[in-house]
Amino acid sequence: MTLTNTATSASLRESSGVAVSGEFQTTKSTDIPAIIDSVNLIGGEIGVIEGSYQHFGAIGPGQSVDVTFSIQAPEKEGLYFPEVWVDINGGKNVRYPIPVNVNSDSLVMQSPTLIFSKQLPETVNPGESFPVVLLIRNAGSIRARDIVLSTSTSTTSLGSKGPNTITIEPLNGGENRTVSLEFITDRFVTVGLQKIQLGIDYKLPDGTERHQEEIIEVPIKGKAELGFVSVDTTPRRVSAGTPFDLTIRIENTGTGEAKQVAAVVDLPMTGNRQSFIGKIKPNNDAPALFMLDGGSGGTYEYNVTITYTDDLGTHTIGFPMSLRVTPEGYSGTIILVAIIAIVAGILAYRYWYLPRKNGNGALPWVKKNSKQRSSWHGGRSGGGAGQARS
Repeated sequence: MTLTNTATSASLRESSGVAVSGEFQTTKSTDIPAIIDSVNLIGGEIGVIEGSYQHFGAIGPGQSVDVTFSIQAPEKEGLYFPEVWVDINGGKNVRYPIPVNVNSDSLVMQSPTLIFSKQLPETVNPGESFPVVLLIRNAGSIRARDIVLSTSTSTTSLGSKGPNTITIEPLNGGENRTVSLEFITDRFVTVGLQKIQLGIDYKLPDGTERHQEEIIEVPIKGKAELGFVSVDTTPRRVSAGTPFDLTIRIENTGTGEAKQVAAVVDLPMTGNRQSFIGKIKPNNDAPALFMLDGGSGGTYEYNVTITYTDDLGTHTIGFPMSLRVTPEGYSGTIILVAIIAIVAGILAYRYWYLPRKNGNGALPWVKKNSKQRSSWHGGRSGGGAGQARS
């Protein structure tokens, strides 16, 4: 191994005094070497036979010094990375991995190459949370360390439920690592493919920084949810044998548009029992109109069957309902009974109530006429008697 002081020059400037103009009168430059306190090899799985140098010495700017270590290879074939620890007096210590090939078929050390496999749901409904599982594989031969994964999106309707930045354990060549992420959407996220950006930063064994970007495409698909708002008939009261219109208002409370909406009622009546509506957007409703010829009286238990399509496919739903039909002739009977009751009341008032009120059982006009005749006969009788006495 070769240690190199990569600085091309390093010097200390000294002055004997300062002129009136503020400049140095005389300057002396002295090269500053790197003072190495110790050099050690930390083998890990590699056995280190000789690998320790204490009070190593100084290395001037641009100079190099060879350092030799004796190691014992492990029994298992593969690539190993023992680290050289260099302690510098008054400077930053160095930790540097050295690749050791033990009977590996890889003649050339390949740089780390991170390959991502992504697992996520086939569809995500607006407002739902969803998981993403990342399988990260180092397809290279050299270890990737200090791996930092960050996520970002271009819309506030889609985001991470956890931290946007996570740290991943180092990956040796050929190793895999599984990372689980959790994301959330709101009901206003745009339907279609939404993108999540992944940024991966890591370092090579020598400290070289690498950056890599990946994209997760999330299939957002709206889901329609249909129900009914109201049920009305025209006329309001349905009579037996009388045609009527049945109107059922259907609403969409979901997050996706309902298309090809159609409704069918299974009432045992002739007429139009199927209604085609078309599209119903989220938070809207539309009427399904049925024109029926009427039927016999009674209560009908029936079903409304609605079929529609959305981004998730074709759906069929049903709702049980009830319809009351007034029996035939029932309205005429009510009118006839009312007329009879009125006539009976008039007759009772005329032939029962008034005679009782008059006291003698006679009708008011009969009683009046009787009084008049009585007065007339009384007057005539009085006159005749007077004539007889004279």
